[in-house]
Amino acid sequence: MSMKVSDHVLERLRDWGVEYVFAYPGDGINGLLAAWGRAENNPRFIQSRHEEMSAFEAVGYAKFSGKVGVCAATSGPGAIHLLNGLYDAKLDHVPVVAIVGQTNRSAMGGSYQQEVDLLNLYKDVASDFCEMVTVPEQLPNVLDRAMRTAMARRSVTAVILPADVQELDYSPPEHAFKMVPSSLGMPQYAAVPSDDDLARAAEVLNAGEKVAILIGQGARGARQEVMAAADRLGAGVAKALLGKDALGDDLPYVTGAIGLLGTRPSYELMENCDTLLVIGSSFPYTQFLPEFGKARAVQIDIDPHMVGLRYPFEVNLVGDARETLTRLLPLLKAHKNKSWRKKIEKDTARWWKVMERRAAVDAEPINPEYVAHSLDALLPDDVILASDSGSAANWYARHLRMRGAMRGSLSGTLATMGPGVPYVIGAKFAHGDRPAIALVGDGAMQMNGMAELITIAKYWKEWQDPRLIVAVLNNQDLNQVTWEMRAMAGAPQFLPSQSIPDVAYADFARSLGLNGLRIEEPGEVKGAWASALAGDKPCVLDFVTDPAVPPIPPHATLDQIEAAAASVLKGDSDRAAMVRQGFKAKMQEFLPVGRHRTERPHARHMS
Repeated sequence: MSMKVSDHVLERLRDWGVEYVFAYPGDGINGLLAAWGRAENNPRFIQSRHEEMSAFEAVGYAKFSGKVGVCAATSGPGAIHLLNGLYDAKLDHVPVVAIVGQTNRSAMGGSYQQEVDLLNLYKDVASDFCEMVTVPEQLPNVLDRAMRTAMARRSVTAVILPADVQELDYSPPEHAFKMVPSSLGMPQYAAVPSDDDLARAAEVLNAGEKVAILIGQGARGARQEVMAAADRLGAGVAKALLGKDALGDDLPYVTGAIGLLGTRPSYELMENCDTLLVIGSSFPYTQFLPEFGKARAVQIDIDPHMVGLRYPFEVNLVGDARETLTRLLPLLKAHKNKSWRKKIEKDTARWWKVMERRAAVDAEPINPEYVAHSLDALLPDDVILASDSGSAANWYARHLRMRGAMRGSLSGTLATMGPGVPYVIGAKFAHGDRPAIALVGDGAMQMNGMAELITIAKYWKEWQDPRLIVAVLNNQDLNQVTWEMRAMAGAPQFLPSQSIPDVAYADFARSLGLNGLRIEEPGEVKGAWASALAGDKPCVLDFVTDPAVPPIPPHATLDQIEAAAASVLKGDSDRAAMVRQGFKAKMQEFLPVGRHRTERPHARHMS
C-alpha cells in the first residue's frame, strides 16, 4: 500500500523524536486520524477536552521537557481554539509546532463550511514560520522547517494541511528545478559574544559597589555560573517569575520574585543597587528596575532581538547564558565590599519571617497564604509546580521556595487564565516519574480546569508516579481583578462580574475515580497536603479561602491600602464605616511588623 501524505507526516514526526501530539479530533484532520490508526498511535495522540487545552498541554510539555511541544486540531473552530495556548507559547518563548487541518483545496475561497483563512489567522502567532501544504512534494521540507524553526527561535510555528492533501499519495521532492529537499536534525550550538564586548561588560560590573543580578528562564542552564558570578560580585539575585526555578531559594542572597507579585527584598535590591546584570530575562515591568541613570547595566540574552529592551543597558551581550558567563567570569574581580551582600541576606531572611507571619494571620475561613506556606516545607525535591494566573500566582511566587531539582512555571507574559491544570498534564507526559502540583483559583478551575480532570482520569494510570495534585483556592471571587479594581480604580467589588458560584470540586474529582478533599478549616490544611502527597492517585484539594486577604504588591503604600479599604463598601452609614475600618485593620496585619507601621526609611511601603 502506498504511503499517504498523512502517513508521511507522522513518520517524519517520529524521525524528529516526537513522542506525543496533544490534540482533539475533527473531520478537518480525518486523514491524519486514519494515519494514526495505521501507525498504531505512534506518536501518541493525547486527547484533551478542548483544543485550547491541547495547546496548553503542549506548552507545559515543552516547558518541562526542553523538547518541542506538538499540538494538532481540525480546521475552522479547532484551529481557532488553539490560538490562546499558542500565544502563551509565543510570548514565553516556548517551542511549539501546531498542525492544523483546512478545508479541501477545491473549496477554498467559496465561503465553505469551517473555511477560515488560516494563513492570515496564524501569521502573527506563528510569525516565524507558517505554511500551507498544497502538494505532497512540499514535504518533508515544510515540516522540517517548522520543527527546526521552533527549536532555533524558541517560538511557535504552524503547518496547515488541507483535508484532501492529507489523503494524497506521498511523493518526495525530486532532484529538479523548484523542488526543495530537506534533512533532519537540529545541530547543537551556543552563541557567545566577542572578547571586546566581554571586556566592556566586565569593566561595568567591576566598577559597581552594589551589584544586583536579575535572572529569567534563559539562565536555567547556567545555575553554577550565576552562583559564581553572584559570589564574585557580592551581588544579590532576584528572579523573574519564568526564572523562578533557575536558582534555588535556599541560597541566602536569592531575594525571590520581582515585580507586582514579587518580594520586598527584590524591590529594595533594585531600588538601591548601582549596577545591574540581567541574564536571560525580558522582564517587562521597567518600574521595578533601578531608576534610569542610577545604575549602570549589562544584559546577557541569546536572542539578539531581545537585547536592549526594558532598560538603557550600557553593554548588551548576545550569547548563551552559560557559555557567556563562563567567558566573563575570569574577567570579574572579587568584590571587597561585604556590607551590600550582608544587607541583602539580612533583608531576605527577614522577608521569609514576614511570609511566615502573614501566613499565620487569621482569615475567614482559611488564609490562602497559609495554604501555600504550609505546602512549602512538604514539597518533594523533584516536584513540578504550575500556577494559574490570578491571586494564586501571588502565593506561588512568594511562598513556594525552589530547591534542588524542583521545576515550576506559569503563563508569564500572556498571563492568561487556565493553563495551570493542562501545564501539569503536559509535565506528567514529560516526567511521569515525578509528582506535579497545580495551584489554581476557582475562576480558572471553572473556566477549564474541571474538564481537564477528565483528561487526568483518562491517563493517570500509565504514569510511573501517580501523584498529580490540583489545589483549588475556592474564594468564590475573581480575586485578582477584584483587588486590581480596589487598588487601581478605588472601586468596590462589582458582584455581577466578580462573584462566582461555589462548586464541589472534590466531589467532581471523586466522581471521576480520583481522590478529592474539601478543606474548610485551617487545622485541616497541612493534613490535606500530606494526604495528597502520600496518595496513590491524582487528587483535588478544594481549599475554602478568604477573598479579603490582599495580594499586596511590594511597592504598595499605606495610602493605597486606605483607598482600597474605602472602596470595599461605599457610603456614609455607620455600617459602611465599620466595614471599612475592619477591612483596613485586616490589611494592616500584613505589614512586615504586624499591625504597626515600620520606622524604616520606606515606612510607607508595604512588604
